[in-house]
Amino acid sequence: MSLLQVRHLAKSFGGVRAVDDVSFDLPAGQLLALLGPNGAGKSTCFNMLNGQIKPDAGEILFEGRDIAGRAPRDIWRLGVGRTFQIAATFHSMTVIENVQMALISHEKKLFGLWRAACDYQRETAMALLAQVGMAEQADRTCSVLSYGDVKRVELAMALANKPRLLLMDEPTAGMASKERHELLALTKKLVIEQQLAVLFTEHSMDVVFAFADRLIVLARGKLIAEGDAETVRNHPLVREVYFGSGSTFTDKVAVA
Repeated sequence: MSLLQVRHLAKSFGGVRAVDDVSFDLPAGQLLALLGPNGAGKSTCFNMLNGQIKPDAGEILFEGRDIAGRAPRDIWRLGVGRTFQIAATFHSMTVIENVQMALISHEKKLFGLWRAACDYQRETAMALLAQVGMAEQADRTCSVLSYGDVKRVELAMALANKPRLLLMDEPTAGMASKERHELLALTKKLVIEQQLAVLFTEHSMDVVFAFADRLIVLARGKLIAEGDAETVRNHPLVREVYFGSGSTFTDKVAVA
């Protein structure tokens, strides 16, 4: 059984069918790209999986349990991590303090003024930072980091609840080519070593083709194609939706 099973997911806003009968599976140890042009329904689909939007219909089965409509905090504590298109870190805090805050949230800990939170699970926080290559910058404030390093910190925070499923919303947005490839290479390493299931949305086709194990494509709320990079690259509906019938994903990558 796949770790994540999405069955007949649907959501409308007024008369607009944003997500229309979408179904797919995501097993452990796989990096799955969710693609589609603007307005395809990617964000709506993604936000239903995370609990930010309640679906009108369908099931979201995580480890066999339907999590559709649950609050984001409850889904997170079940073992679903999340990163955002705009990195969600506390810029005035140090790198390690950001990770410690994620650990405190996961453990539902509260600290009074008489007890410093800065010592809480410091070794665990350092281990998480080591996984993403940020241990040497643990005591720097996030405000002085490069954007690529901030995204690494956010990834460490997302790993604080030991997720089996990780949702990454445009993880490389705003990054240079080298940073994009480094972050996705790191993510793919975690997928393999920890048998994570990762679903990510992405506009940079170069990193999608380089690292995704499988791709699914939405258009006008419907799933129109799925498979490996070569299958999706040459799918006639994908070619038509993205570029017109005369172009392929290859043309897009060439100008990225």
